[in-house]
Amino acid sequence: MTKYIFVTGGVTSSLGKGIISASLAKLLQARGYRVTIQKFDPYINIDPGTLNPYEHGECYVTEDGAETDLDLGHYERFLNTPTSQANNITTGRIYQNVINREREGAFLGKTVQVVPHITDEIKRNFRILGESGEYDIVITEIGGTVGDIESLPFVEAVRQFKWEAGPNNALVIHLTLIPFLAAAGELKTKPTQHSVKMLLEYGIQPDILVCRTEHHINADIRKKIALFCNVNINAVIESMDAQTIYDVPLLMLKEKLDQTVLSKLKLSHKNEPDLENWKDFLGRLKNPTSDVKIGLVGKYVELPDAYKSIIEAFVHAGAKNECKVRVQYIPSEGLTPENAIEKLRGLHGVLVAPGFGERGFEGKIEAIRYVRENNIPFFGICLGMQCAVVEFGRNVLNYKDASSTEMSPATPNPVIDMMEDQKNIVNKGGTMRLGAYSCDLKKGSKAAAAYGKTHISERHRHRYEFNNQYLKEYEAAGLVPSGINPDNGLVEIVELKNHPYFVGAQFHPELKSTVANPHPLFINFVAASLAYARKN
Repeated sequence: MTKYIFVTGGVTSSLGKGIISASLAKLLQARGYRVTIQKFDPYINIDPGTLNPYEHGECYVTEDGAETDLDLGHYERFLNTPTSQANNITTGRIYQNVINREREGAFLGKTVQVVPHITDEIKRNFRILGESGEYDIVITEIGGTVGDIESLPFVEAVRQFKWEAGPNNALVIHLTLIPFLAAAGELKTKPTQHSVKMLLEYGIQPDILVCRTEHHINADIRKKIALFCNVNINAVIESMDAQTIYDVPLLMLKEKLDQTVLSKLKLSHKNEPDLENWKDFLGRLKNPTSDVKIGLVGKYVELPDAYKSIIEAFVHAGAKNECKVRVQYIPSEGLTPENAIEKLRGLHGVLVAPGFGERGFEGKIEAIRYVRENNIPFFGICLGMQCAVVEFGRNVLNYKDASSTEMSPATPNPVIDMMEDQKNIVNKGGTMRLGAYSCDLKKGSKAAAAYGKTHISERHRHRYEFNNQYLKEYEAAGLVPSGINPDNGLVEIVELKNHPYFVGAQFHPELKSTVANPHPLFINFVAASLAYARKN
C-alpha cells in the first residue's frame, strides 16, 4: 500500500518546502524506495504558464507538456525521474474539474460546496500517483503558508485524508521558522508554536517539525518545541541555512529525517542510503580547479528564479568540468550597438535566454553579433536561438529587415514565423508546442558530438519556429541546421561553422539537466568557455 507524506509551511513563505521535500525523497529513494513528489498550489491560475516570471519564477515544463511550478524542476534534478501533469495541481484546476462535472450533471442537482465536493476533488488528486502502482511513497507539498485563506481547502483535505488513511499510512511534516533576534541574542520558538497552534485549529497535528534556522538549535530548544507543539523530541528536525541546496539531503540525513519518517510510517529502514554519486558531485562542486565567467543575457535578470533551471544546469555542468561557473546577469534591454562591447567584455561565454515578447529583443541580437564576430562561445535557448537566426539574417545574409513575426508581424523577411497550426489560436494558456519532441542530429555536428548519439528527445515551450523557406540560404552561408524534427521537418538546432562554439537550440535543454545526468549541451558549452578562458 502506498504511503503518503504531506509537507506544509508556516510562519512565512519561501522557507524551502520544495527543497526539503526533494531532499527527503532523495534519501528515501537512496534507501531503495520508489518515491515521487507532487505540488498543490493555492492560486487560481489553471497552471503557471500565463504567469509573469517576476510573479512566480520560471515556468517548468514536463515531458508530457504540462506547464508547472518551478519546484518540479527541483524534484527532477534531485530524483532524476520525470514528473508529469499529475505532479502539479492548482486551485484553478480543482475548481475547473468540479465545475465541469457540475455542468455535466454529475452531482444530481445537489448543492456543490467546498466541503465535500472541492475537498473530495483535492483528495482524488492526492491519490492519482499513489494509485498508479508505480510508487511506494508519495510526497505532497502544499503551497502557500498555513493560515492563508486560499490554502484552507487543501489543509482540510489533508486532515480528512490523514483520518481516512488510518494510522501509519500518512503523516504531516510542518516546515517552520525559528528566527534569531540579534538584540536579545536568542532563537525564538514562539512563531513556530503559533504556526502549529493554527494547524491544530484546523484539526491537524503535525508528526514532524522541520525548523529553518540560521543558528544551531540546542537540546533545550528542541525540548521546548517538542513540549509545546506535541511532537516527539526526535521529530524536531533542524534545517540550517546551507551553502548550496545540494547539501540539504546530507544535512537531513545527519538529522535522521528519513529514519523518523520510516519509523512513523512503519516501513523497514531497508539499507543505508546509497549517496556515493551525490557526494562525488558535491565534492566536485565545492572543489573546482578553475572558473569561467558566463554572461546570461535576458529580460528577467532582476529575478534569478526566472532562469532557475538554466542556473542549476550550469551548476551540474560546472561540477562535471570541475570548474566554477560565475554567471553574470546582463539585462537585454540595456544592450545597444554602442555599449555591447563594454558590457560583454571579459566574458568567456554568453548564453542568450528564452523569453516572450519584444522587450529586450534588439539587445539580445546585439549580444549575439558581438560573440559571433569575436569568436566567443555562444549558446542560445528558444528565443535565444531565434535571435541568432535573425542576427545572422540581418548581418550576414544582408536582410536588414529580417525579424520574427512575433516582434514584427509585417516584416518582409520573416526568418522566424509562427507554425500554421498556431495562427488561429486565441487562448494563451497551454497552447504552444509543449513537452517532449524528437530530434535527429546531423552526423559530425557539435550537437551530435555532445550527445554521443543522433536521435534525441527534448522539451519545448514556444509558438514560433525557424522559417524553412530560408533554410538553403542559411546553410550555404554557414549557419547549419544540425537538428531536425523527424515528424514535421522543423529546425531544432542551428550551429555556426568555423566558430569555436555557436549553438542555438529551439528546445529547453536546461529542463532535463539533473545531478545524475548533467545536460550534454551545457557540459560542452562550459567546456568551450573554459577553453576560451585559458586561451585569453
